[in-house]
Amino acid sequence: MAQWDRLRQLPAAYTQQLHELYDRDALPMDVRHYLSAWIEKQEWQRAARDHDFAMVLFQVLLENLDIQHSRFVQEESLLLQHNIRRYKQNFQKYLDEPCALANTILWFLGKEKEILQSADLAEQVQFLCVEPEAMETSSQRDLERKIAGLKNEVQCMEHTMLCLEEQQDEFDFKYQTHKMEAVVDEALKKEQMKVLQLLVNRLNECRKSTLSDLSKCLDRTDDLIDTLVKKELVEWQRRQQKACIGAPDNVCLDQLEKWFTCVAVCLFQVREFLGKLEELVGKVSYDNDPVKAQKPVLQRRADTLLKNLLKSSFVVETQPSMPQGKGPLVLRTNVQFSVKTRLLVKFPELNHSMKVNVSMDREAPQIKGYRRFNVLGTKIKALNMAESQSGGMVADFRHLTLKEQKSGGGGKGVSDISLSVTEELHIIYFDTVFELKGLSVELQASSLPVVIISNSSQQQSAWASVLWFNLLSLDTKDVLFFANSPAAPWLQFGEMLSWQFLSATKRGLNEAQLEMIAHRLFGKQQNFDTHKVPWSKFSKENTPDTFWVWFDGILVMVKTYLEDLWREGLIMGFVSKGKEKSLLKKKQRGTFLLRFSESVIGGITFSWVDTTITGEPDVKTVQPFTKVDLCQIPFHEIIRNFQILEAENIPENPLLYLYPNTPKDEAFGRYYSERSGSKGIKNTAHMPFAVLPMNGLSGEAAGESWLSLLSIQLKTSSNKSLYLCHRALCSPLYYGLVV
Repeated sequence: MAQWDRLRQLPAAYTQQLHELYDRDALPMDVRHYLSAWIEKQEWQRAARDHDFAMVLFQVLLENLDIQHSRFVQEESLLLQHNIRRYKQNFQKYLDEPCALANTILWFLGKEKEILQSADLAEQVQFLCVEPEAMETSSQRDLERKIAGLKNEVQCMEHTMLCLEEQQDEFDFKYQTHKMEAVVDEALKKEQMKVLQLLVNRLNECRKSTLSDLSKCLDRTDDLIDTLVKKELVEWQRRQQKACIGAPDNVCLDQLEKWFTCVAVCLFQVREFLGKLEELVGKVSYDNDPVKAQKPVLQRRADTLLKNLLKSSFVVETQPSMPQGKGPLVLRTNVQFSVKTRLLVKFPELNHSMKVNVSMDREAPQIKGYRRFNVLGTKIKALNMAESQSGGMVADFRHLTLKEQKSGGGGKGVSDISLSVTEELHIIYFDTVFELKGLSVELQASSLPVVIISNSSQQQSAWASVLWFNLLSLDTKDVLFFANSPAAPWLQFGEMLSWQFLSATKRGLNEAQLEMIAHRLFGKQQNFDTHKVPWSKFSKENTPDTFWVWFDGILVMVKTYLEDLWREGLIMGFVSKGKEKSLLKKKQRGTFLLRFSESVIGGITFSWVDTTITGEPDVKTVQPFTKVDLCQIPFHEIIRNFQILEAENIPENPLLYLYPNTPKDEAFGRYYSERSGSKGIKNTAHMPFAVLPMNGLSGEAAGESWLSLLSIQLKTSSNKSLYLCHRALCSPLYYGLVV
């Protein structure tokens, strides 16, 4: 299905993103819609680099707009005629810079793909998490039921308080009347006193009942706060930790905000009820009045519960991150970062009245060399509802920086603990004061531990520390975590590795790929469930060949050059050499697979199965391609144009079927560039190409055959660049370029 047609069928949330995307003049949505088929077929990437080609596409675009205009004239659609004519006039500004137009359209198409990928990922996550979501829904329903019960109980208390006030008014009126009448008749006086005693007894029982109901209401509230703070909030914090390192977890706070606010509102109402009791006692009291005895206790309890709820309601919604960082929680000195705090108890009357102040490392550990930092920039902001899409009370800090304090080489400290720069953890604090209806509470939120670096070369190691901490630590204030870092259980570790690919490319790792990684870490084992990966093996500073350096090199390469191929499942990737051979030997001649290099950082290679003279399967492998190669020629074009010289000097591409049995062109055809490939090499008399004599290849008998790629850019008579790939053994004696 065409990309534009898929976009039009997306749910409302993603359609809104599409409207926001095209809420610009650079490429009107009308043009995108009416010329969608033509736009999606053009090579805008080539046009962005080739001025002549871009000019051709620019002229064709204007012609298509003329055709659309004529069509609307026939349909007598005046408004569309006007719009198309205006769009054509606006496009005239690209007459001298057609490449800029190509770049613009390319950018819009890329953003459309991101919207589609987000929708696909959401659908996949929903499909994969059906059972946990069902359990969560059941748990949420139970919580909703309890909160609804609390709201109902508080509403009933309002009626109870009215009844209590009416009873007291009745008693007070009759008592004051009795005092004013000065009855002389003892019998009548005795009868009136009997009535008054009956009324005061009823009032006393009503007060006792009201106090009992308030106590039960606080019991219910205590239970709810315990669930909200110790379960729901803790689970959200853990989900946020995992989401920071790539997990597709839901970290939306809207539901928690609804629950926290509802309970807080109920507690404020309870405080009002207690205040009303105080007022009633001031008017009418008597010996052994239960309000005098119990009200202070209930007041302290209500205030304590409300303060605990409020203190837990101030959180960091979006953890600190740099715009161009590898991920959140890695900050660089003198580089701006952003962070967002949120108050889960939402009272509109507090909008813009609560000031949030940012500070750093309140309780820094006494470790020799431990650095201290100052926070610079806009450090004070008011909680407001304007900076949140959902209308939550947030303070969004967008222009903060860190500067290291000059302390003569770091803190002197008293501990012998030694931490590297990227193992050193720091916490950012946020303080504010909640003041409403006579209650004042100091609130503090803190970020997850951040790693602070001073240059970009430390990013890779710093991100490894962030991954390790948030994978394993449940204590989010443990800045000495790396002083004695625990090992990671394989099941958790493998899941985290899959998250890295999932968040970067929208496709995680499957069981077979994780098994290969486990083999690399632990050797051949029957089962890896009980194995653990130590921190030193994962990533230790000043060790160039750690597991993380190898894995991250692959991840960066895939994200930069191979994302589409990886997302489509065309790259097997993580498969050992031995496994590769056993898979290919069982397949027909020309079957190939793509795997990541185990020895070259950020390298990818392909192997194919051929047959020897005796008919035995023979697996051949090329030397790994790295970013040096891939930045010049797309990998799918390398696969498409790869040739060796067969018998009788006939060039042949030995890559026929992508494992297990998909024809090469069927697998990669959608990515081919029209200006190269089979069309360009059919007429070998006019097209230069490079070949390798077949007798220069060695099979398993001589060990694995490593071949290198040579990329050549040639100019044809029409001055167009042609990229040709040919095979050559590492030794120059075994290759020749035929023109």
